[in-house]
Amino acid sequence: MTDHLRKNKIPEVTLLFWIMKISATTLGETAGDLLSMTLNVGYAISSIILLSGFALAVTGQLFAKRNIPVLYWAVILATSTAGTTMSDYMDRTLGLGYATGSLILVTVLIVVLRLWHYSEKSLSVTNIKTFKGELFYWTAILFSNTLGTALGDFLADNSGLGFAGGALLITALLSLVVLAYYFTKASRIVLFWIAFVLTRPFGATFGDVLTKTPEQGGLGFGTMGSSMILLAILVVLVIYETVHHRKKANMAITN
Repeated sequence: MTDHLRKNKIPEVTLLFWIMKISATTLGETAGDLLSMTLNVGYAISSIILLSGFALAVTGQLFAKRNIPVLYWAVILATSTAGTTMSDYMDRTLGLGYATGSLILVTVLIVVLRLWHYSEKSLSVTNIKTFKGELFYWTAILFSNTLGTALGDFLADNSGLGFAGGALLITALLSLVVLAYYFTKASRIVLFWIAFVLTRPFGATFGDVLTKTPEQGGLGFGTMGSSMILLAILVVLVIYETVHHRKKANMAITN
């Protein structure tokens, strides 16, 4: 299939999109920790396993001929789980530290976005109709989720803000992004990627609430229980989006 005949397979950026993104990335955090720490697989092996899963999922997405919500969100989940272990491997196993790891990742993300714009003359995140554009999109998604993990760990452990302070800062920054979206003419593309990165540590905060013990201020579900809860939430949301997408497609055909 030539590029100009490809259909757009990227969902609209709505409130539902962000709710599902936070659910998927929170599940990625708990599932990544379940594999690397709870099951004691280790960061390096976990990264290889999860990157392999990402490669399989994104290949399916790239060669799909239409928008398939379950496939799209499977790739998002794969980038989140892989991003969690990749960040931990860089920051902890390689000893780069959270600040250096975050700086490297934000540099890589900026380079990917610049190459994308240079190649495609666009950075649209809702209307991608070329194979190359979609490949850039998923590369940027992978590194933005990895950056979000490193940034969240830096705020919680190295910034002096602590768990609560880091969560409060992330919430405040996301609130500013929302205000900028509705009340300024700031670039929607820039705001999207800022929000995409920030919702990763925001989701991680929610994950910590689920996994940590009551003594630590959490609900005590652990990584296994939390992963099951988040998976159930995501499955329900994907089913809803699939039904909604089919109804919208049928209405478009009849009209």
